[in-house]
Amino acid sequence: MDNCLKTLIVDDEALARRGLRHRLGGIEDIRLVGEAKNGREALKCIEELQPDLVFLDIQMPGMDGFDVLRSLDKDDMPTIVFVTAFDEFAVQAFEANALDYLLKPIEDERLAEALDRVRQFADQKRALGHQKSLLGLLGQITGEPLHSMDEVREKGVDQLKKAEPAKLAIRDGGSTTWVPQAEIDWIDAAGDYMCVHSKGETYILRMTMKKLEQELDPEILQRVHRSTIVNVNQVREMQSHINGEYFLTLINGHTLKLSRSYKDKLKFFGG
Repeated sequence: MDNCLKTLIVDDEALARRGLRHRLGGIEDIRLVGEAKNGREALKCIEELQPDLVFLDIQMPGMDGFDVLRSLDKDDMPTIVFVTAFDEFAVQAFEANALDYLLKPIEDERLAEALDRVRQFADQKRALGHQKSLLGLLGQITGEPLHSMDEVREKGVDQLKKAEPAKLAIRDGGSTTWVPQAEIDWIDAAGDYMCVHSKGETYILRMTMKKLEQELDPEILQRVHRSTIVNVNQVREMQSHINGEYFLTLINGHTLKLSRSYKDKLKFFGG
């Protein structure tokens, strides 16, 4: 369709790019034209592809999101939607500003809201006004007004830290063990208990599968069976079975089953 928004995804995390790509893939007026894994690639893609919309991760090694913004031509700037894992204080600053952001892990409802605002903004956007909005947003984070992107570093905005990596609390009597979710290999149900397998250790957790899912980062851990959750980053190989099921082989050699009723999760494994 003629009024499609040419869209670029910029994020140094492959899983984050893949997740956003899947979410945007089925949206009619979004046309993905490219991806970049760092700031320098982003600038090259913006120059060559001339996207209307850029989903821009702020914290990337080397040239970060703020560097990208400072390098863009203010007279020909695409619409920017931040993708961020900032802490709660910074998130409040984003919420107080008209410019949009997406907080990792991205929720479908929040993505839809951001895209609605992008569409409304597209018809009336002016590059200079958009840059002023960006500066207004950054000024709210620092608590001081910013008049140019060159002031960003001086005010220390780029020093904001990402939120702590997601952890799962395993309680045993009076003690609690915090297991980083990125280090969990898989989780399976054993009656009324969950067995959490991480780096060769197995932790027992008394919780329902449904409740547990609500506490997990969906960008890392996905349910693939009524009694199994797997770390998508630990899947080394996927094989289909004649009955419509799939077998997932983890990096450590363990094999899990992805049942037919969870076939929609194949997108997390490139299927």
